[in-house]
Amino acid sequence: MLQDHGCGRLMLTGSVFEANEGAGSAPLRAFSPYGLSKSLTAAAAQFYAERAGFTVEKFVIPNPFGPYEVPRFTGYLMTTWLNGETARVQTPRYVRDNIPVSLLAKAYAAFVGASPPPGTVRRLNPSCYPESQGALAERVRREAALRIGRPCGLELGAQTDFPEPPVRINADLLDASALGWSETQAWDEFVAYYTA
Repeated sequence: MLQDHGCGRLMLTGSVFEANEGAGSAPLRAFSPYGLSKSLTAAAAQFYAERAGFTVEKFVIPNPFGPYEVPRFTGYLMTTWLNGETARVQTPRYVRDNIPVSLLAKAYAAFVGASPPPGTVRRLNPSCYPESQGALAERVRREAALRIGRPCGLELGAQTDFPEPPVRINADLLDASALGWSETQAWDEFVAYYTA
């Protein structure tokens, strides 16, 4: 057993898309199979960890983006602009919490590296850009245009359908300077990754 080898802490990573995580539109239910699987895993892990007397800690991940990301929203934006096309955002009114992966990594390292007293229950729900997807697209457009020196066309659709919760964000706004993170450098690295 883990206790026999000196383990006294259990560190869970979770998702803002789990049930009862983050903040936003009520009820805070899991709204995807992935969110459901993370909810069930967290409940089981916490149950057994508490029975074993472990310190239980949880780090809840929002929407990371940056170099080497799985091509998703920001990757679509950059690829579209680098092809000289106009990006179209069909769900601009969803409010989500997007975080540069470099900031997320620093927050995670600091959280894991801390030494909490035995029996402590800790959690961190790191937040960076809690805003609408339309606002995030404009933010990415502004940073990209500044660095690639060309217009980055952007059109926002008229979203009327909300099959997912309208708002789901994390609640712990990070102090980037305390973590030694540079927003400018992060955007430089993000754009350089796509232009390389």
